[in-house]
Amino acid sequence: MCFSPEGDLIGGLVVTAIGIDACRHLRGRVEYRLVATLPVLLGLHQIDETFVWWRLQGHVPSGVGTFATWTYLLFALVVLPVLVPSTVLLFEPVRRRWRIMPFIVLGAVVSSILLETMLGGHPSVKLGSYHLAYSIGLQHGMVIIGLYIVATCGSLLASGIRNVVWFGVANLVAVVVLARLAADGFTSLWCFYAALASAAIALHLRLTATDRRERRAAVPR
Repeated sequence: MCFSPEGDLIGGLVVTAIGIDACRHLRGRVEYRLVATLPVLLGLHQIDETFVWWRLQGHVPSGVGTFATWTYLLFALVVLPVLVPSTVLLFEPVRRRWRIMPFIVLGAVVSSILLETMLGGHPSVKLGSYHLAYSIGLQHGMVIIGLYIVATCGSLLASGIRNVVWFGVANLVAVVVLARLAADGFTSLWCFYAALASAAIALHLRLTATDRRERRAAVPR
């Protein structure tokens, strides 16, 4: 988890590097391009939050901090609820993709509600206890956050791929624990998800690339 701007910066750089490594192991698998790119986006997302910390600490101009805050919130609250289930969809065989579509629709609904709330209000952020506490003035916040978790974690659990399902279980447990430990820091603590997701994605692409090379080597020439 990211307890400081230094933690966000270092974590973001590490996650971005893991994402770049995942992209290197695509091995021509175009269908995994979005999956491999996700860790890079999540890493940059963490780096962006560094500037939010620095603005609250008075190290960067207010305008820079405001831009970083909006960028962070738009990605965390508007992009991710649709991006995560869409990424899972690309993993699935065509015949099983129907089971992921409801989560994409739900994610789009959640994204729309959160975007409308952000545009109609005044998003703010303050220093919390080892995290940043974001607020967008959301009504019925627990319900929306619950639907957010269903759209993201639920899509992983609905996958027909065992590794993705186990990752979904681990991620769901982590998200619930983090939400209970720091309800006001839920958005900020997504850096934990970023690191976990990136490591899992990179490992999956590396292992499947290795299996692919071994199968090719085993084919008689």
